Order: sequence, then structure tokens, then C-alpha cells
Amino acid sequence: MIAAIRIKGQIGIKENIKETLFRMRLRRKYVCVVLEPTKENIGMVNKLRNFVSYGEISKETYENLVKARGKKDSEGKLKPFFRLHPPRGGANTKMHYPKGILGENKEMDKLVGRML
Repeated sequence: MIAAIRIKGQIGIKENIKETLFRMRLRRKYVCVVLEPTKENIGMVNKLRNFVSYGEISKETYENLVKARGKKDSEGKLKPFFRLHPPRGGANTKMHYPKGILGENKEMDKLVGRML
């Protein structure tokens, strides 16, 4: 599973990037979605690499995410996104991984753990 977390806000972004963020349900900062690693999903995430942090997460991290931040809609289904805290201890949002957290992040489990 791939987790994508929106790090940057909406100010000054192009319309096609904004549309892709909305299609992926990343409408606010610090919102996380968990996606299957299909060709289409990976293409969309690569397009957004300057605005999101993404990477593979373990099954344990996903279960912790659902337990801590999972919300259900009126029909009783789990909502497809999770609202998180800003990263505890801070994060460099201006640079790509490994110096910052933008783009493909190899330590996605740690980042999600800091944001729960």
C-alpha cells in the first residue's frame, strides 16, 4: 500500500495540479490517503511529488492509522482519507527526501507515526 500525505497548501499552485489533488481526496494540508500501487495511482502521485510526501507503509502502520484516525460516514463505511497532525518535531517542507519530506519518502512509517 502507498500512503500519500499532502504537505503544501493551495496558494500558488496550477489548476491541473489542484484538480489532481482534489481527485485523490487530498483537499487540505496533512490529509493522508492510502492507495493501491496501480500504474494510474503511481502516475498521479509522481505528478504531485512537489506537494505531497508518499511511500510504502506497512500493514501495522495502516492498522494504527485506521485505529487512531479512521472515521466512518453515515452509511458506516470507512472514509477514504485520514486527517493528521503536523509532524511532531517539525519537518523540512522545502526540500525533497532525504533532507526534507517531499516526494518519495523511504521512511513513510516513521512520518505517519509522528503525525498520529
